[in-house]
Amino acid sequence: MEKREVLKEYFGHEGFRQGQEEVVDCLLTGKDALGIMPTGAGKSVCYQVPALMMAGITIVVSPLISLMNDQVSALVQNGVPAAYLNSTLTLGQYNTVLARIEQGRYKIIYVAPERLTAEGFLRVCGRIDISMVAVDEAHCVSQWGQDFRPSYLKITDFIDSLDKRPVVCAFTATATDAVRDDILKLLRLTDPLVVTTGFDRPNLFFSVIRPERRNDTLLELLEARKDKSGIIYCSTRKNVEKVCDLLVAEGYPATRYHAGLSESERQQNQEDFVYDKKPVMVATNAFGMGIDKSNVSYVIHYNMPKNMESYYQEAGRAGRDGEQAECIMLYSVQDIMINRFLINNSEPNPELTPQQQEEIKKADEQRLKYMTFYCSTTDCLRGFILKYFGEDPPESCGKCSNCISSSELTDATVDAQKILSCIARTGQRYGSRIVSYVLRGMDDEKIIQLGFDKLSTFGIMKGEKERYIRELFRCLEAQGYIIKTEGEYPIIKLSPTSREILRGEKPFMIQKTQNKKKKVVSASSASDVLSTKEDQQLYQALRKLRAEIAERIHMPQYIVFSNAALSEMCRVKPVTDEEFLSISGVGKRKLDFYGKDFMDIIRKYK
Repeated sequence: MEKREVLKEYFGHEGFRQGQEEVVDCLLTGKDALGIMPTGAGKSVCYQVPALMMAGITIVVSPLISLMNDQVSALVQNGVPAAYLNSTLTLGQYNTVLARIEQGRYKIIYVAPERLTAEGFLRVCGRIDISMVAVDEAHCVSQWGQDFRPSYLKITDFIDSLDKRPVVCAFTATATDAVRDDILKLLRLTDPLVVTTGFDRPNLFFSVIRPERRNDTLLELLEARKDKSGIIYCSTRKNVEKVCDLLVAEGYPATRYHAGLSESERQQNQEDFVYDKKPVMVATNAFGMGIDKSNVSYVIHYNMPKNMESYYQEAGRAGRDGEQAECIMLYSVQDIMINRFLINNSEPNPELTPQQQEEIKKADEQRLKYMTFYCSTTDCLRGFILKYFGEDPPESCGKCSNCISSSELTDATVDAQKILSCIARTGQRYGSRIVSYVLRGMDDEKIIQLGFDKLSTFGIMKGEKERYIRELFRCLEAQGYIIKTEGEYPIIKLSPTSREILRGEKPFMIQKTQNKKKKVVSASSASDVLSTKEDQQLYQALRKLRAEIAERIHMPQYIVFSNAALSEMCRVKPVTDEEFLSISGVGKRKLDFYGKDFMDIIRKYK
């Protein structure tokens, strides 16, 4: 079967997305490949299509149980013989899967990295033909990545143990240049094709809100997004419990997920979310990597995460089906302190030297700094993200809170000049706390001892709130006008560009946040964009049928059909097999299983 026939037969797609065909062709010629593609870009198709065309078996190394469950369920639904090996299997189930692998009953096997070097698995692998090893979430191999897992370093040991080296491919959604280089080196990819399709997700709307009362803002956001599925990320287990209790008390169908829960409760809560029994998930970052739930309409960060890599990966769990979705950040100064505490008190990795631990800590602090810049910038948010990952975006995307809220910018040039002047007059030898005390004219013993109460800038911002001055410091740093040194006691210094502000050659703009709510555009659901009332009614009828089928076969609804597929059915209104197969996401197996029921409903409306 030719590659496009495989794509349509098993996955229901007429053509490949950007970058997919290039990787597929490379793997089919026996060459290694690295794909850096954003969440929702279809990384799995890059290795699943060639896996079905190769003679032997494909091993997929996957870091989380949830990812394996989702991927294998979707493959089996599409008629692909697949299985997984992880800790959820009993000894009997594990041995049964091993026996079936040896019998050649599967084409694709998902394996946790910890299981790669298990004696029984290695023994079976020595007796079968392994055509390809695919490494998902490949950034986990790098200690400079946000999700370093020492078990990923065993992958090359596994490959070396095989009689014949298979084709090796690796995929990740987020990778800086340093992480990309680590992937290439540590996985020992041989003369690989490297495909980077770009990090942009055009269907996502990005916004940063600085709420006065975080819980009130969260409830307002959820009120406008009823009947939609979403994830709310919190930085601590305590916040997860607090927020989940609040939402349940307010009548929202919410559940929770963090590492402090028992494994059985985590599994049940995740299942309730995936199966849309409780479509709102409140979680720490322990939840989500590999979750393939395609109908997540929004991701709200109740707290700012530690780095851009984590943020973009977590935010990217919205809109995987291509529908419009939102990524909303609720930001406050307290988030910076929480993240610094988490960085300074993280569990040391026993497999790293003290020097390596210190280097990683410094890298974490630097990444946190960029995360605060993102929350403080007045520039395009999408552009900030794309620049961070090495792309050159346009100045404005027209689809983030900064781009649509330019009227909320305010000129803070005079206040910025006061701060920069004070930094200069105190000798560029102190931190923001001392400078802030001088600006506010604080009657402080150290300020008097240093003679700073005699400076012309002493009390020049008397009456201004400390919070406002701290915000100005962050904005000045984010825009490159001041530099904060590293270390336990950071010092604030002027950058060369600060002269532009001091001389009045350039205005200093900040986002106006006091006593003003930032407008956040709500993403349209699939039913919202349908042109007629009849189409919207048809969409709801198809959703009801999908829910009934999913309940009957014990599968998540999005595995039956995505929201995007239902929306397309409403527009195309297929009533023949050929027409139904034209819908993106409909392969032959799904036509055979579900086509008649869906077309019967469409005929009634048509």
